[in-house]
Amino acid sequence: MPLPYRRLVVKIGSNVLTQDNGLPDLARMEHLVAQIVQLKAQGLEVIVVSSGAVAAGRSLITLPAQADAVRSRQLLAAVGQVKLLSTYAELLARHGLLCAQVLVTKEDFRDRQHYLNMKNCFQELLQQDVIPIVNENDVISVTELMFTDNDELASLIAAQLDADALIILSNVDGIFTGDPRLPESELIREIAPADTGFDQFITAQRSQFGRGGMLTKCHMAHKVAKLGISVHIANGKTADILPGVLAGTALSTWFRPSKTASGKKKWLAHAQSAAKAVVRVNAGARAALSTPGKAVSLLPVGIISIDGQFQKGDIVQLADEAGQLLGLGIAEYGAEKALERLGQQHQRPLVHYDYLFLNPDLG
Repeated sequence: MPLPYRRLVVKIGSNVLTQDNGLPDLARMEHLVAQIVQLKAQGLEVIVVSSGAVAAGRSLITLPAQADAVRSRQLLAAVGQVKLLSTYAELLARHGLLCAQVLVTKEDFRDRQHYLNMKNCFQELLQQDVIPIVNENDVISVTELMFTDNDELASLIAAQLDADALIILSNVDGIFTGDPRLPESELIREIAPADTGFDQFITAQRSQFGRGGMLTKCHMAHKVAKLGISVHIANGKTADILPGVLAGTALSTWFRPSKTASGKKKWLAHAQSAAKAVVRVNAGARAALSTPGKAVSLLPVGIISIDGQFQKGDIVQLADEAGQLLGLGIAEYGAEKALERLGQQHQRPLVHYDYLFLNPDLG
């Protein structure tokens, strides 16, 4: 049965766009663009998050073996991004379609106003029937400014744009019960929002050309599904994989979505780096917050300490007594007032349920 999606984020991994020798796979790119065109013809909105800039740079310039790794990556990405985008533009132009380049860093998602400005730009591009091609700005993203990988970036974009689904194209068919190369490993076709414990059977090994492994993909997919967005992990090297996933006929792993979360919760889900302080809660508050299906706000009576300063409207991390991260919330008032009310009953919530995002693995 075809899936009822209207807005899709398609993430194309390095291993899908790169040949074994590390150079771009132009035939694969051409086939993927043809599939995107097919989806557009069916009336779908498509946002592409594409790796491949470093590989494209490698096809244009050769660097000495002893060159600094970070600077080499910046240089290859800077040169390669032009090549990558011009290839997409040329392939889409054959079908009468336009694309736009959107380069982002983690900083772009930390500030709420900046976040909304970027969202407005995406909305305008989609309205004008332009296909956004998104990538991390590797030229300035180094170390702490980097996304874990483009899976994290694609997750952020899917949440930001209220996408119906995120399709992550990798070089395997999905999540397996063991090493995909072993015959006894089976493909997991569906993962429910309440399912956890992926770590036991997923290899933490990273892909040959990308930064992220399958474990990262799994945790990201689970988090996005918790926000009400379907996530599919599929093999980008399989012929006609995108129409196949949408028709429900292709081999893939589907992370079934929970009830749709609000826009604020979707922003909060990925806003850990923007948190100003840590609010520690007692066992009773932890138990209340982790009760499935129950809308619970964080009250001062459940707070035992506050580490850091914050104002009304700032993001705070919530942690238990052992320091485990429970979630993120937007403070209803500042730290000074919160400290005055510490442990007191019958006080206004510090974090209202509507502005609270809890860790999907909490339980």
